[in-house]
Amino acid sequence: MALSFAPAAVQDIEEIGDYIHAENPAAAYRLISALRERCGRIANAPRGGAPRSALWPGLRSVAFQKYVIFYIAQGNDVRVERILHGARDIAGIFDEGKMPKDM
Repeated sequence: MALSFAPAAVQDIEEIGDYIHAENPAAAYRLISALRERCGRIANAPRGGAPRSALWPGLRSVAFQKYVIFYIAQGNDVRVERILHGARDIAGIFDEGKMPKDM
């Protein structure tokens, strides 16, 4: 399966990295590397995530440390839509966002 990242997910990764980097650059590098590796494993078993269709049709999620990776698997493609801290108002964030139409 091909793995891609929505622009919002790319921004999420950058923000996570920047936040942690301010206190501990080495920890930021380790976390972002591990996060990207986990996303790669999603592409190998895309149906393994929990269905989250109440947020967006076809959306799934997997937990990773304190974060939740949200993705959509369609055909041979997996697209990571968002990576959010688990303590955030996830339903509110998805209500504000629009369902991507380019997948």
